Amino acid sequence: MIKKLLALCTLSLVLTACDKVATPPTPPSFQNTDLTGLDYARDFALTDHNGKPRTLADFKGKVVVMFFGFTQCPDVCPTTMAEMAAVMKELGPDADKVQVLFVTIDPERDTQQLLAQYVPAFDARFLGLYGDAEATAKVAKEFKVFYAKVKGKAEGSYSMDHTAASYVFDRNGKIRLFVRHGKGPAPIVHDIKQLLN
Repeated sequence: MIKKLLALCTLSLVLTACDKVATPPTPPSFQNTDLTGLDYARDFALTDHNGKPRTLADFKGKVVVMFFGFTQCPDVCPTTMAEMAAVMKELGPDADKVQVLFVTIDPERDTQQLLAQYVPAFDARFLGLYGDAEATAKVAKEFKVFYAKVKGKAEGSYSMDHTAASYVFDRNGKIRLFVRHGKGPAPIVHDIKQLLN
């Protein structure tokens, strides 16, 4: 009788353990557009504002937020960068596990020196990335980012039309989110916390 009870108890424990193993983890509930599993936005080869060649692999272990813009942008770019600075403040100590990248789509004017002044002015941890016209076009194509010169009123002047959104990668360098411009810091903070957990 005791042997039967012990056998039943053992079987019960094994079944309980199986139940626990079989339960899949709860998927994250993102507030921005979930891009998990897409086969683009995989990598880039650019130079940072310190003159160091960079690829996505350099930031493994961190959540990466990547925005395409230009330093002479009058509205979308500075507001996006200010928003990301606010996100970093709200994240507190977790901000050290996040890397914000600003990729210029205007390599003609956005020199290394200009990016080195502009980008860290929002947060010293932010990095500006640039390449020549060919490298910029290649990265924009990989990320499906639109950009185009728009002729200005003054002779030789121009502005840039471009996709106003950011991409977010998880700590393994996989594309996870598309963040539209102007949503405010709260949804970004929420989703980055999900990716950090």
